[in-house]
Amino acid sequence: MKYGKIVLAGGNGYLGKVLQEYYKPLAREVIVLSRKPSPRSENIKTIHWDARTVGEWAECLNNADMLINLCGKNVNCRYTPQNQAQIISSRITPTNLLASAIQSLAVPPRLWINVTSATIYRHAEDRPQDEDAGEIGYGFSIDVCRKWEDVFFQNQTPRTRKVALRMGIVLGKRGGAFPRLLALARLGLGGKQGNGQQYVSWIHEQDAAKCTEWLLHNEAVSGILNCTSPNPVKNEELMAALRKACGMPFGIPSPAWLLEIGTLIIGTETELLLKSRWVLPKRLLGNQFEFSYPEVNHAVNDIVWQP
Repeated sequence: MKYGKIVLAGGNGYLGKVLQEYYKPLAREVIVLSRKPSPRSENIKTIHWDARTVGEWAECLNNADMLINLCGKNVNCRYTPQNQAQIISSRITPTNLLASAIQSLAVPPRLWINVTSATIYRHAEDRPQDEDAGEIGYGFSIDVCRKWEDVFFQNQTPRTRKVALRMGIVLGKRGGAFPRLLALARLGLGGKQGNGQQYVSWIHEQDAAKCTEWLLHNEAVSGILNCTSPNPVKNEELMAALRKACGMPFGIPSPAWLLEIGTLIIGTETELLLKSRWVLPKRLLGNQFEFSYPEVNHAVNDIVWQP
């Protein structure tokens, strides 16, 4: 085994499951901190926590190679005052809690990754945003990201290296946005959304997992890191790639006014579809990270053709 112990806080969601499978053959033990009990599966062990108070679970962080924090209420909802409060608290409270636990340990984790979001950057159609020259946007979703990163970095963990991983839209077959977009494409509804000119900063799920392992080895890297493909695409290009992969010759577009009605009905926000996220992984590229799926057509084909 390459690693001893990998800890995934809030690791039962889609990306958490991807990371579980990725590290299962690489680590002696993969520990998932979850509010829901789950039976042990080979070397994957779930430990109960409430994500609010320090308990016996904290001991599992001792001698961990890496902690990856994935906690947070799904933002795929209407931004009502109640949902906004839950979205913020479900990120900030566990982050503060993990920091307190780390500060009390004899041998804290070598690396702590907080998976945040590339949506922190402004709506960008004029130029790409990177870690050095990117401009922080405004609005609720950006406020969430900013508050979350502030709490993460303000908590001092001198013996634990920290990285805020600003993740793009993760593409994978079993969760996230991809299955929904693919279903639309297969139904002939996979045309452009809005004017189709908004950029989508995406990453294949295997590159997202691979990036966390790369960070474990590259000890000089800390702070903020964009985790996106080096080749973001416009929405109309992404939808065209999906149609091509599933053999659908046409796709009915969805104008912005129709999306407004649709998102209201299904209980989400149009921002998730129409904001232009043009983000580049400058630090990954500068440190010679090798993407397995840098091009969207290759990434989409790999996912669609998975058994």
